[in-house]
Amino acid sequence: MAAVLEIEGLQKTYKTRKGVRRALDGFDMVVESGQVHGFLGPNGSGKTTTLRTLLGLIRPNAGRMAILGREVPAALPEIAGSVGAIVESPQFFGNFTARDTLSLLADAGGVAPQRVDEVLELVGLRDRASDRVKTYSLGMKQRLAVSSALLKNPKLLILDEPANGLDPGGIREMRTLMRNLAESGMTVVLSSHILAEIQLICDSVTIIAGGRRVAAGAVADVLAQHASSAVRVRMETPEGLFAAATALRELGAQVNLEGDHLMVAAVNQPSAITRALAERGLFVSELSPVTVDLESVFLELTGTAPVAGEHRQVDQTVMAQSGPAQGGWGH
Repeated sequence: MAAVLEIEGLQKTYKTRKGVRRALDGFDMVVESGQVHGFLGPNGSGKTTTLRTLLGLIRPNAGRMAILGREVPAALPEIAGSVGAIVESPQFFGNFTARDTLSLLADAGGVAPQRVDEVLELVGLRDRASDRVKTYSLGMKQRLAVSSALLKNPKLLILDEPANGLDPGGIREMRTLMRNLAESGMTVVLSSHILAEIQLICDSVTIIAGGRRVAAGAVADVLAQHASSAVRVRMETPEGLFAAATALRELGAQVNLEGDHLMVAAVNQPSAITRALAERGLFVSELSPVTVDLESVFLELTGTAPVAGEHRQVDQTVMAQSGPAQGGWGH
């Protein structure tokens, strides 16, 4: 697949009272065409700085960036019509309706008026299109932001925390929308702290920590690289749990007691566990492999727990573009 987005050796430093802070320290990222790509990182990792730099809102100190094969920021005026983005929390005029807001953006961008109703339908705001934005919930404002980013049929769509404020049903429909957009040929870069959703929706991921890339690739490959061989063991009685731990340590296994079960590693075959315990008259009530998920990999690589949202700077930016798809959000 062709690379729609390429970042090589990106660097960004800030001068502070304590000296120079490296927000980006040689960061690399590649996103291939037609994918939904998850861009993950804890607060302060450089994630939002990367997106703002990519869109020409921040000047980098060093590195190379390209969108749709064109070097940026130099080529941004030529490719802006092919890029839709929501970076940080978007702001709208509260006394305008959703239709007014999108109509103004469509007129400014040379978009056909009928596209406004199409994107309102797409994100589930058709029935509230004539209501003032100040009456909208946080989730509805987020849907309005996504609709503004879909106005001009972008080839690359960049969304920073698009599920912010959405209920579970809305998140599920957002997942469907993102997949439909990718199937239509659009490339979607999705930044989110809802790691379970990223695992479900994304084809590939890039994880950033401390301004550097710490993992990248297909979601399945990233998970496989960090797969655990540990086994969860539960016994019929608490007394059996301690006896089993002793027996398995004698076998040479690594054993940790975690509440009502044992986590057992360094054993070639699970059958060796059951055999060793049965020989001592100990019988298991559960023996199951420990599966790895994106959240556990994220925590391992970054050393920080994901949170519900990131700090948003005062400078709020929405680059409004568009794209065809089917779907929408419920309330």
